Amino acid sequence: MGSQKKRPVVLTAADREELVRMTTTGVHPASAIRRARVLLALDTSAGEIGSQEVIAARLGVSGETLRLVAKRFAETGGDVHATIARKKRDLPPVPSPVTGEVEARLIAMACSAPPDGYARWSLRLLEKHVALVEDIPDLDHSTIGRILKKRNCVLT
Repeated sequence: MGSQKKRPVVLTAADREELVRMTTTGVHPASAIRRARVLLALDTSAGEIGSQEVIAARLGVSGETLRLVAKRFAETGGDVHATIARKKRDLPPVPSPVTGEVEARLIAMACSAPPDGYARWSLRLLEKHVALVEDIPDLDHSTIGRILKKRNCVLT
């Protein structure tokens, strides 16, 4: 009962009704339904609730899940939608170093004649030559292969 004393979950009648409707009707993500059920089980406005172990066993979740949902409810200021929804990403995704210009230069290199002593380009050979070119970022051979495959360029 540690988190229930630290972070009590008190739902309004409208929030409670909406959570009940969400858990019983419609199509919703399973994780959102699970968190909604946890909020309903932790709601102290409906009366006395059982211990964490009993609630966790009844809902089929861990005690840690109960603690995290109660913590998120407190952090969002009692916003039910923010609690049950997926968490927004803090950092934006890392942009790809491969731009259209880089692709074009890489394809041009792959279509050119291989260096002396080689019969054809290989992905690792292209990787070495890309590393020597100053204005193309260093690319892994698997990235080079993905770019060439996407553009239907076959190394022969």
